[in-house]
Amino acid sequence: MELWELGDPAPLEPSLRKGKESKPGEVFNVAAEDPDLRTECARHESEAKSQTGWVKSRFESCQKRHYDLVLRDKQNKEQRGRLIFDSWVLGFTLDGTRQVDFVASVEDIQVATSGGEDAKQWKIGQRFSNSIDAGSSDPDPKVNAPSETDRDELLGVWDSTPTWTLSYTSPDKGPLYSQGNAQKVMSVHDMTITVTSPTVDPYVEVGSYQSTLRFDYAGPVAGKYKGAVFTKARVELVMSRTDPEVNESALHIYDALKRPERTFPSSASKSVPGETEPLHRMVDTKNSEDQRANSIKECKKVWGDYSGTSLQCDEYPFASTYEGSLAGDGRFSVRLIEGSDNEAGGRMLNATYTLNRIIDGDAFYVKIVS
Repeated sequence: MELWELGDPAPLEPSLRKGKESKPGEVFNVAAEDPDLRTECARHESEAKSQTGWVKSRFESCQKRHYDLVLRDKQNKEQRGRLIFDSWVLGFTLDGTRQVDFVASVEDIQVATSGGEDAKQWKIGQRFSNSIDAGSSDPDPKVNAPSETDRDELLGVWDSTPTWTLSYTSPDKGPLYSQGNAQKVMSVHDMTITVTSPTVDPYVEVGSYQSTLRFDYAGPVAGKYKGAVFTKARVELVMSRTDPEVNESALHIYDALKRPERTFPSSASKSVPGETEPLHRMVDTKNSEDQRANSIKECKKVWGDYSGTSLQCDEYPFASTYEGSLAGDGRFSVRLIEGSDNEAGGRMLNATYTLNRIIDGDAFYVKIVS
């Protein structure tokens, strides 16, 4: 291959560790910023190198992209060099604020040149932009970008100062959730990677990283009254069939998902969502109460009057989801279980809602383990 004529790439020499001062953002010690997230990100290499990166949770995400580029002259004829580097983006939201922070960096730079090419003139750029999906947002959506969204630096500057930060915020108008306005703002954040020099053909990768967020002020149903989340995170309610507090609830859900023919209402062709097909939270209290009453009616059809016992009617999908017993498709199950087990399962569900900022219409899954 012609590439071998460039020689083996090597770390930057002292002569390349020069350049203008870095202006944007606050400088961080990369290794100390969030070592756990960085370590986990590296372990999820196949996901982390994708455009959306690895979305660890509703509040943390990361991307690590490895670049190995052959640079050519302006006429795109002759090879002028080879540039290797890693691009990182760590994303953080803090539940309780309408803010997201991105910690971006360029690291582990290596170069090889040919034909008298001067790598001291090479630059790498990380350029962020954001847009609002007005159709999925509540009225008057806004996002405030940081004053600096581009960093285009000589290799030596990246080598000595690899990390910078960006903070995006969304202003709110105070608590309007009681009026049905959660002040949702759906925002897409993109990063473009560039490599430029006066002597080489530029490399531009638009949308090398993309993150989708939601800012909201949903009130007490979300736990903390306002916050921001990475919307592509998969949220799961996990229950164990060997957990003495919820083993009956877990077995009921397991049967509904895996052995629906054993559940009531009885149907040979019934399939129940929640494992591969998500459930969606419903916060309307009246509708939830109506679904609960309908489920109790179904329990009494099978088991009769159980009042005066310690048993309660357990329903799946839950009354607080749009897939509950009044969804109209018959894809649900009811079963009498111990009341304390049923109530413990309800507490686990509510904790999943609030700890993951699941608001009205948000999707989540259910996973039953042994």
